[in-house]
Amino acid sequence: MNPKEIAITAFDYPLAQEDIAQYPLEERDHSKLLVYKEHKVSHHFYHQLPELIPSDYTLVFNESKVVHARLLFEKASGGKIELFCLEPDATRYSQVPIAMQEKASVYWNVLVGGANKWKNEDPIFLKTAELSITAKKIARFDTHFLIQFSWDQMNWSFAEVLQHAGNIPLPPYMQRTAAIDDATRYQTVYAKAEGSVAAPTAGLHFTERLFNQLHQKNIHTSFLQLHVGAGTFMPVKSATLSEHPMHAEWIVLDKAQIKNIQEGLANGLIAVGTTSLRSLESMYWIGYKLHFNIPVDWKGIAVEQWFAYEQEKDLDSSTALQAILTYLEEHQLDFVHTKTQILIARPYKAKMIKALITNFHQPQSTLLVLVDALIGEVWKELYDIALKNKYRFLSYGDGCLFWL
Repeated sequence: MNPKEIAITAFDYPLAQEDIAQYPLEERDHSKLLVYKEHKVSHHFYHQLPELIPSDYTLVFNESKVVHARLLFEKASGGKIELFCLEPDATRYSQVPIAMQEKASVYWNVLVGGANKWKNEDPIFLKTAELSITAKKIARFDTHFLIQFSWDQMNWSFAEVLQHAGNIPLPPYMQRTAAIDDATRYQTVYAKAEGSVAAPTAGLHFTERLFNQLHQKNIHTSFLQLHVGAGTFMPVKSATLSEHPMHAEWIVLDKAQIKNIQEGLANGLIAVGTTSLRSLESMYWIGYKLHFNIPVDWKGIAVEQWFAYEQEKDLDSSTALQAILTYLEEHQLDFVHTKTQILIARPYKAKMIKALITNFHQPQSTLLVLVDALIGEVWKELYDIALKNKYRFLSYGDGCLFWL
């Protein structure tokens, strides 16, 4: 099967608004967990994970942190305009952390809510008791704007500006404004590296208590960074995948993290979330390029949308990771930032993992296409079972453990 020919209508299912979790459970690890293993379905809870995973396996988490990406500005005439910060301007900043630490001014790619209300080139403003921010249009593109933000607290970083003046960017399907609790609940307990505009939601179910129980069973943990973009919510509007431009996201290749992941390969890796999976598979293909002397566009997109489907040679996963480690050592680097556009769809075969922990995904989404690539069309049956058993869907909802 050519993945470009896959029809997105094959990934539809009936999802009522009442099946979408609007708020998180009081206890993170009390969310339900549907387990699919060896063609059998069983029902559990996240706090039972230590009983469901063999010792010496390694869980891989995305430690990216959600930023307060929604900013509500005002025109001089008084009209309100919302700016949704997507990612820093790649022509000016080589990595997300550099842009997040900029002071006084920064350039950011932004979605403008009610862009028709901002027709002229006049700046707009956001003012609090402590801070005044100005937003100025620099360029307009098909889907977004390039905006220059500037602020009067000259010693504040942009990360501090967002934390102070912005709002948590809840997904549009929640159909509500962010509450105070969302600032902590729409964030994993292990979030570390600021840069995502959507949470790696499979990780929302983990608690310090659960981590301790996993470690007591000698189940290991490893971390990586992929900064989740707003494209994760983008529906596939084309009839087939061939015309769908997969969103590119920032990924960090960290020497210490890659060594840890490489060690975990021996007994088995479990990706916690689709962003962790996309990161792991992207690492494989970057290592693949380095091993076979294929140029890597470090400053652009290191793994293009269709690259994996155009390759005929095989490469061991550990060897691919070793190629990245060798590159970092030869260039005396501890890490490198780049972008991945990887699209996982049938007939793709996962290179790095034995299982995936993930939430239930939106109809006609690339995330559902990814699940289909891993376990096949049985996802339809599993989603139907989940709906009939009152599982809660999407970001604040319940989850699955799919063994490959």
